[in-house]
Amino acid sequence: MHTSLGDSAGRPVPLLSVTDLAAGYGAIPIVSGISLQVAAGEIVLMVGPNGAGKSTVLKAVMGEIRCMEGSVVVGDTNVTGWPAERLARVHVGYVPQTRDVFDSLTVVENLHMGGYLLPRKAAKERLDEVLAAFPTLSHMLTRTASKLSGGERKLLGIARALMLSPKLLVLDEPTVGLSPAMSRTLLHEHVRLLARGGTAILMVEQKALAALEVADWVHVLVSGRMALSGAPDDVRDRKSVV
Repeated sequence: MHTSLGDSAGRPVPLLSVTDLAAGYGAIPIVSGISLQVAAGEIVLMVGPNGAGKSTVLKAVMGEIRCMEGSVVVGDTNVTGWPAERLARVHVGYVPQTRDVFDSLTVVENLHMGGYLLPRKAAKERLDEVLAAFPTLSHMLTRTASKLSGGERKLLGIARALMLSPKLLVLDEPTVGLSPAMSRTLLHEHVRLLARGGTAILMVEQKALAALEVADWVHVLVSGRMALSGAPDDVRDRKSVV
């Protein structure tokens, strides 16, 4: 049974709409009945126990696994089943939990790979903009990605996704493997600022309490279904969630 906390009617017009999604890896869906929306400038968070199906939802949205039922719409375009490279052309960026950078390439080469759809001049301008937002990376442009720390690697993964100026950014556990301090920096100084700049963000995060501090709306997944949805303060007050 799905419980909705608070009033969702006052939320802005969605950029991403997922409706009655069912998806999985075989004949039987792992997640079903999944509906969510994300508007420009909004951080929508999915939390839940291990195995709840959070990453499965993201993979279905990004076309990595088959959608058995339901739809994924970006703006006015039905993008159900589109692969990530096609979604990039409608300004959807994706930072998976793993394989988020190319280990054998340098930092600047990873960023150039992220801007592969851009003309050369536009790519150079966008690179300057991204490095201004991630000044830490400016000091390690020639360093191989495999030699970065966990936090530096995650920043590079996000920066690479931002090279195409996505209107929607999908993040799968961006703080995995990071210290509490680095996790807080990533969420507050990068993810939150991206949203304030107008980017719509759909995020799965295991560090739920830390992520609730930056989220605008929260969905709790349990056993492949939405169990609870609401504003962060309302969700935080539920003892069952904590």
